[in-house]
Amino acid sequence: MPPSPPLPPGGLRPPAADRLPGFPGAEHWRREERSGLHYVDHGSGDVVLILHGNPTWGYLWRRLITALAGDFRCIVPDQLGMGFSQRRTGAGPIPLAERLEHLDALAAHLIEQGRAPSAGWTLAVHDWGGPIGLAWARRHPGLVAKLVVLNSVGFRWPEGYRLPRSLALLRDVRPLGEAAHLLNVFPRAALRAGVVRPLPAEVRSAYLRPYRSAWQRRAVRDFLRQIPRSGEDPVWSLVDPGGDSADLAGLPAFIGWGLRDPVFTPLVLREWRRRLPHAEVHAFADAGHFVLEDAGESLTGPLRRFLSTR
Repeated sequence: MPPSPPLPPGGLRPPAADRLPGFPGAEHWRREERSGLHYVDHGSGDVVLILHGNPTWGYLWRRLITALAGDFRCIVPDQLGMGFSQRRTGAGPIPLAERLEHLDALAAHLIEQGRAPSAGWTLAVHDWGGPIGLAWARRHPGLVAKLVVLNSVGFRWPEGYRLPRSLALLRDVRPLGEAAHLLNVFPRAALRAGVVRPLPAEVRSAYLRPYRSAWQRRAVRDFLRQIPRSGEDPVWSLVDPGGDSADLAGLPAFIGWGLRDPVFTPLVLREWRRRLPHAEVHAFADAGHFVLEDAGESLTGPLRRFLSTR
């Protein structure tokens, strides 16, 4: 496989692969030059584009990549400013529209180089990967043929939903959010509160590796600030624009859900079921937000079968 291009300004150099237990080796690491996105390209077969949220990075998907790579081609980018992708030097949060443009550049790169087809992809999402990924899919009718949703949202908060107070405070109280940013509170807390079974120390360390300095984790803070406050928040104009042109409900869909998620609660799952009544749903009473960590072995088998169904 060809080596990755040189590191762009503002990028992070990934560590030795042995510091990231379970993650695909460096021979599968790539960087798309126009966008600065670092991504894993592993396996062969139908393309599965896999998007993480906040405060994680592509490492979240390591078990699924390993399970699928024998029969599917897993493309797993780190979102801009996250993982080992380029950091932005300008002030202010990265607009979601800019994140969509970077995904556009990555997809165009893969297709134009003749390394991926222009249709038939699967889109797999978690957390912020859901709103960003579904908004991106709507920009490319016909490219995405299947959906995989793990503890995420792709629509306005359902009626009766309340954001956990801890997240609301980090979002709305600027001094508190800045203190949490400087002390790296949110990533550390998420890795403990987001699972039912405690993660091994070396796994927590791998998750946190790209976020060791305040500069490296600016996007973590900014994603918190961008959490929609209400059904009228401007972010929803991209995520859930409404109208028939925005409808992805006809696609085959798979939903994997940790029911002990304090953010994406059973109320959010209920709304997914309403919108995707044909979806294959696997819900786990003993799993949290990071459902792949708590229920990975129970989830990957059914997911492989779903993806293999024509």
